[in-house]
Order: sequence, then structure tokens, then C-alpha cells
Amino acid sequence: MEIYFTKEHEWVKVKEGVALVGITEHAAHQLGDVTFVELPKVGKVVKQFEVLAAIESVKAASDIYAPVSGTVTQVNEALEERPEIVNEAAEDAGWMAIMDMEDPAELQKLMTRDQYDEYVRSLG
Repeated sequence: MEIYFTKEHEWVKVKEGVALVGITEHAAHQLGDVTFVELPKVGKVVKQFEVLAAIESVKAASDIYAPVSGTVTQVNEALEERPEIVNEAAEDAGWMAIMDMEDPAELQKLMTRDQYDEYVRSLG
């Protein structure tokens, strides 16, 4: 499964046209304790970099942007009961949505793990 990242600190894991979406460990750390996750509705259609979801923490509220265009087919309902899963495993159990991708070519606008790590280092 390939993983890509946005400059807004979302990740997307892609396999056979299906995209698993969440926020990065770096973003979860920056937010502090996550207190609420507003998940998208199943069936929601979003374009790349449009607002997909929202997240609240002790420090801030932030929009979560769709790394790719597509239709939401599943959400991580466990986050409604336990939003702290995002802090515990942002890039694994803390996933937020599964989407059917509209255009795999959009992945070229995203960063690889190495590129993302370099980007985060550049932020200081």
C-alpha cells in the first residue's frame, strides 16, 4: 500500500483505487489532545484539497482536507467514541475515512514519505 502526504499534514494510503485518509503523527502531536472529530458523511463527494472533516483539540480546531477527490464510502466511527485514537495511532487506527478515488493522477500532487519528512524538518 502506497502512502502520500499533503502540506496540510494529511496522509492517504492507496490500494487499487481505494484511499484511506487520516492526519499525520506530526499533526496529531501539534494539535495536542484530540477531543472531537467531525467525520464526513458516507456518500459525501469531495474534490482534492476541499474540506473533508474537522478535528478539535485542547489547542485548536482544524479542518481536514481531502488528499484526493472521490466519494466517502466508510468512516472510522470509533473516533466518535474515542477521538484520542488519533493521538495514539494517527497513521494507523486513527484513520478517518475511506474513499473511492476519482483520479489516481492526483497522487502526483502529493509528497512521498521522504519528501514529507523533509518538509516537516523545513518547518523547524
